[in-house]
Amino acid sequence: MKCALMEGRRQGVVVARDEFRNCNQTPFCNRARSRKPNSCSLIAVDVKISDGDLVAKLIPKNPPQIDHNSTDSSNQENGVEDLVQKPLILRFSAYQDGVLRVKIDEDQTLNPPKKRFEVPSVIESDFLEKKLWLQRYSEEKIDGDSGVSSIVVYLADGYEAILRRDPFEVFVRDKNGGNRVISINSHGLFDFEQLRVKKNEGDNWEENFRSHTDTRPYGPQSISFDVSFYDADFVYGIPEHATSLALKPTRGPGIEFSEPYRLFNLDVFEYLHESPFGLYGSIPFMLAHGKARGTSGFFWLNAAEMQIDVLGDGWDAGESRLSLPSEQKRIDTLWMSEAGIIDAFFFVGPGPKDVVRQYVSVTGMPAMPQHFATAYHQCRWNYRDEEDVYHVDSKFDEYDIPYDVLWLDIEHTDGKKYFTWDRMLFPNPEEMQNKLAGKGRRMVTIVDPHIKRDESYYIHKEASEKGHYVKDATGKDYDGWCWPGSSSYLDMLSPEVREWWAEKFSYKNYVGSTPSLYIWNDMNEPSVFNGPERFIYDVEGKYEDGIGDRNIEYCEFRFPCLFDEMEMVTMPRDALHVGGVEHRELHNSYGYYFHMGTAGGLVKRGEGKDRPFVLSRAFFAGSQRYGAVWTGDNTAEWEQLRVSVPMVLAMGLTGITFSGADIGGFFGNPEPELLVRWYQLGAYYPFFRGHAHHDTKRREPWLFGERNTERMRDAIRIRYMLLPYFYTLFRESNTTGAPVMRPLWMEFPSDEATFNNDEAFMVGNSILVQGVYTEQTKHESVYLPGDQYWYDMRTGAAYKGGVIHKLEVSDDGVPAFQRAGTIIPRKDRYRRSSTQMVNDPYTLVIALNSSQSAEGELYVDDGKSFEFQRGAYIHRRFIFTDGKLTSLNLAPSSNDGRLFSTECVIERIILLGHNARPKSALIEPFKKEAEIEMGPLRVQQSQTTSVLTIRKPNVRISDDWTIQIL
Repeated sequence: MKCALMEGRRQGVVVARDEFRNCNQTPFCNRARSRKPNSCSLIAVDVKISDGDLVAKLIPKNPPQIDHNSTDSSNQENGVEDLVQKPLILRFSAYQDGVLRVKIDEDQTLNPPKKRFEVPSVIESDFLEKKLWLQRYSEEKIDGDSGVSSIVVYLADGYEAILRRDPFEVFVRDKNGGNRVISINSHGLFDFEQLRVKKNEGDNWEENFRSHTDTRPYGPQSISFDVSFYDADFVYGIPEHATSLALKPTRGPGIEFSEPYRLFNLDVFEYLHESPFGLYGSIPFMLAHGKARGTSGFFWLNAAEMQIDVLGDGWDAGESRLSLPSEQKRIDTLWMSEAGIIDAFFFVGPGPKDVVRQYVSVTGMPAMPQHFATAYHQCRWNYRDEEDVYHVDSKFDEYDIPYDVLWLDIEHTDGKKYFTWDRMLFPNPEEMQNKLAGKGRRMVTIVDPHIKRDESYYIHKEASEKGHYVKDATGKDYDGWCWPGSSSYLDMLSPEVREWWAEKFSYKNYVGSTPSLYIWNDMNEPSVFNGPERFIYDVEGKYEDGIGDRNIEYCEFRFPCLFDEMEMVTMPRDALHVGGVEHRELHNSYGYYFHMGTAGGLVKRGEGKDRPFVLSRAFFAGSQRYGAVWTGDNTAEWEQLRVSVPMVLAMGLTGITFSGADIGGFFGNPEPELLVRWYQLGAYYPFFRGHAHHDTKRREPWLFGERNTERMRDAIRIRYMLLPYFYTLFRESNTTGAPVMRPLWMEFPSDEATFNNDEAFMVGNSILVQGVYTEQTKHESVYLPGDQYWYDMRTGAAYKGGVIHKLEVSDDGVPAFQRAGTIIPRKDRYRRSSTQMVNDPYTLVIALNSSQSAEGELYVDDGKSFEFQRGAYIHRRFIFTDGKLTSLNLAPSSNDGRLFSTECVIERIILLGHNARPKSALIEPFKKEAEIEMGPLRVQQSQTTSVLTIRKPNVRISDDWTIQIL
């Protein structure tokens, strides 16, 4: 049956924006947005030092008079009476590297109805050990203080944290100049709804959204406050949204975005670009950057639904009390959450990489991936059977296209029961995996959090018996609908459940798995097809609110395109987790815990010897510790290619450094030109995977004619050529948090022309890539920042920095440039997979700057184990200056070189921008000469430029040596 609606969606004529839950339909957001500046009357009292922290109570300055005999319930609904009786507790903590932590919660000594949820297992234990135990504080009269002095504490060299007592405000300032960096409650928008119990039958705290009722057993419990970033030109971060990298104002005079940026993990079908609606992941971390000061950051550790306004100029219409020097501009934001506590972190920077480093010191360094995972992945929903798998695999060989991983979606299972195989379609899964492994290739299978409610299914039976499922509001196992039909969801908040889950990945339990099989966690927002926020269209294009008794599997197979028309699905907010935690309180972290449990399962499977590879769709702060993330169900449209770049950049800024978008778009059928352009751009994503919906036409790279196959093959080969550089960047990310794929302003923080540019990006500090986002483009304007030259990576041509170049664009690739002053390691021989390239020699590409110097790094380990943590790696720095190339050891002196060794050598050294034409080079300490001549910029390329090349120096990458040009 043909679905007219599906065709309409593909043509972009059906927009379901009205079916998204907006701020007006979200009471806590609506209440917070309605508050006026200066409406907060809290003051800080009883200030003291306790356990190395600054502690104070927050109480109303002028408590409202409560008529306890009144029958008016408005006081109870607004929380006024409870706020008078129960002060809030504020706690300041200072940490090394200029991190301030501010916690505000209810006073536990006053016996609130329950303890508010604090998100566990996100903050790194190493960070907690870096606490600066405060011994004293000083007092200072600050402009605007009402009678009492403000409290000043040391934060870091050059920075102080200030608690203004009356009116209540928290800010960090530059100690030297006195300028502010970040503040909370400068505009008096702070509000904290305290937990309550029903006192009479008239209390009605239920909320309804369409046919679903949220019981809200403890009443409204939302929190909101304003955060200001000073001397900022733009703010960035808070993924996941399909929008520009620089966040647009959502509120104020003439603002186009009338909705806040929403952070609420949802299964969003065919999402819209340029939309502030939340997608699959949520990281409540925002960075601000400006030329005047640099970069700062703010992170709120809170896993409940969050809405964030970026406030445009004039939003307060002069109502704010903020008094600032006229020269210090700011960007104001409003943060609103449904539940939880305030557990906020201020990061002072001052540089972009400093802020990212400070953030990951709190939430964890990104995991070091296995080497194969940084190469190309081939996926489809679904490769039908073993014959299809072998056919696709052989075609990659036939067309000489490298790839490393073949993926299987849900149809490989027995009735969508995870850890099983459809033995009619995949009768010999171990043999299939082993055959691919013989070529150095791996497989990935999907494992989702919904468990089919089938008494014959051992996972369900065991989970049910052990009480491992999330409960509904009545205490019964929650029963929702997903791919298998009736399903229950594992309570991954529980460490016990995560440990139980980890056991399921053993070879004994996951029958048919092998050491070369890895895992994909999809639908882990969690996705629930009959949850509160969803709708389904019928074949006439109308939606039905609810599925009722309809059999989902019947819908899926009888009317597949009908089944695809569902939006924004997840679990009810009043579902219950271990310890009585409501789902509303932890929702955004559910996928994080599932990702954590799965990664732990693969580590346990390998007896702690092998790094896991787990791809997750949902994510939260800290997800970077457990694997890769992708941007979800995008579409085959030029606009979606365009928006993929800021989406991946935003994730990188917030710790998720291993991410990418589905090449070609998950939905729809890309025209060959779009598919080619996507491969050419996607080759530079940190995570590089082609993927497609089962209703799309097959789109493997050899299906679009010889010329297009050649272009896609070349794009994939570029990725394989650059794998040494990418792997080195992943190690940098693993040790500093610096993203692999970076906005231009991260490398050029003073260049204002880069601040709002998200069509181009940096790969590390050495490569700039400009995407091509429109069809039949003949020219592209490319801004190359800085005052040094840039070298075209395809032709070697030099282009001046600091100007916009209008460049002719060919079909052969997207513009990519190597920055002068850098050295990039490559491997120029193309094989079936990255595993088969392990022992191949290296090429160094030296792009000289105006001083005729350059430097770069190379990191190598065994590519799979955790032995690198014991020092089993090679890390070299290459420095070219005064006509001499030197290789230096960057590994610590305690590094045991015997743990990892390699015989790999450097077979070519390319010199770009060299002023002379030397004939030979002297290699020390070996006292041998190498020839210098003109050679190809890229081998195995039909058309290439001749460049100055040192041929066959054959020096080992693990040795100290110098090469002097004669």
